[in-house]
Amino acid sequence: MLASTIPAAAQLPTLGDGSEMSSSAERRLGEKIARELYRDPDYIDDPVLVEYVRGIWEPLLQAARARGELTSELDERFAWQVLLGKDRSVNAFALPGGWLGLHLGLVSVTTSRDELASVLAHELSHVTQRHISRLVTQEKRQAPLMIAAMILGALAARKNSDAANAVMSGGQAMAVQNQLNFSREMEREADRVGYGVLTQAGFEPAGFASMFEKLQQASRLNDNGTYPYLRTHPMTTERSADMQARSQLVARERIDANAPAVLEHALMAARARALSSVGVDALRSLVSEATSLQAGAPALRRAATLYSASLAASRLRDTGTAVMYAQRLVDEQRDAPAAARQARLLLAEVALAGGRTERALSLLDAASRSRPELLLRSQAGIAAGNASQVAQLLQAWVATQPRDAFAWQVLAAAYHAQGQTLRAVRAEAEIQVAQLDYAAAVDRLKAAQDLVRRGAAAGDHIEASIIDTRTRQVESLLREQALER
Repeated sequence: MLASTIPAAAQLPTLGDGSEMSSSAERRLGEKIARELYRDPDYIDDPVLVEYVRGIWEPLLQAARARGELTSELDERFAWQVLLGKDRSVNAFALPGGWLGLHLGLVSVTTSRDELASVLAHELSHVTQRHISRLVTQEKRQAPLMIAAMILGALAARKNSDAANAVMSGGQAMAVQNQLNFSREMEREADRVGYGVLTQAGFEPAGFASMFEKLQQASRLNDNGTYPYLRTHPMTTERSADMQARSQLVARERIDANAPAVLEHALMAARARALSSVGVDALRSLVSEATSLQAGAPALRRAATLYSASLAASRLRDTGTAVMYAQRLVDEQRDAPAAARQARLLLAEVALAGGRTERALSLLDAASRSRPELLLRSQAGIAAGNASQVAQLLQAWVATQPRDAFAWQVLAAAYHAQGQTLRAVRAEAEIQVAQLDYAAAVDRLKAAQDLVRRGAAAGDHIEASIIDTRTRQVESLLREQALER
């Protein structure tokens, strides 16, 4: 999914907002692209990784607000969402309207949350400094839809060059493609502003410098497509030296393997590695790493290896091996709360995937309202025959989190398990609304209305009324969407 097209930018003095593209127009353009990203098979809403990334992303947003980089207008109008892609390449990029793309490949190569935060801060600064809007303006009045087509074409190119050419044809589109590499000045500005946001949010400035070192080292190697981030964000000695000076990093800081944040990050990097691995051979390789793990291996490496091996074994449907490695991880992390929680979640996840429902439920905190526990407990509850209880729990959740497509998906399953077809169909429509596919949402809502007309949901008058209201609302959104074409 999330490929390497739109990059990141910067300069020393503030460049000023020289854009003529309104924030509303940029938001609409971003939503058009985001709709396609949601449809991409590589898009992944993994509750564990999403929660972890958001735990880094939200402090950065707060810091940008406090510094005045994120104005109230942009704060209100833009999405400020990070979409994850299973792609193994090292890449992240900003899109119009406050959408960010983050490949699991990039997560897997970071060694600390500070390194990951430095990338997100850089991309966030591309958006707050209106670099994308200014590039569109520079290209002198190219139609926004042409820009969107070009971006989507570049995203498609990674998988199918013919499809990409069909989307991105014509000399003008190619000219726009060339412009979408941010200028050196914009790159420096994103570095400078991003550094300030990073440090204000409480992250270690060494994360910026160490990530630059890692990328610069990779840039010296032949580009085989593994690091597309380097094509859109080229490393320069000047940029790296500037970050070194800013962080006053004389020697590479040593990572304390016992630090709770470092240990948790190692587990999340291992999860990203396992989820982005494609094919049986790649998954078996992760499992074999645990098999050959030495008893005296460093704690950090040991924890990450057990985690990725367990998840890989689960994906290979080897439940026994998956549970064994996850249990070893749980046993070894009892004294590290954050890592212990991630280990328990993993054990519950692999147990549930292997049909060990009661075991999964026993590991999950019934009082927790965090998203990973909530959704995993709900899935286990449906499997255990408690769909009614799950539905009540998730109804309360989506009332406050209406754009949580995964929660709507599990809620739809709970309704189907109870034979409440009308409510299930409406929940399926809400999944499409959350992913900006209003045409598909209207189709499901009309299917629900048809059920009401045929008397298939007699007595559920409140739900029927909600469906009528939602149909009108989503049809209005669909008409607005049609005006953009």
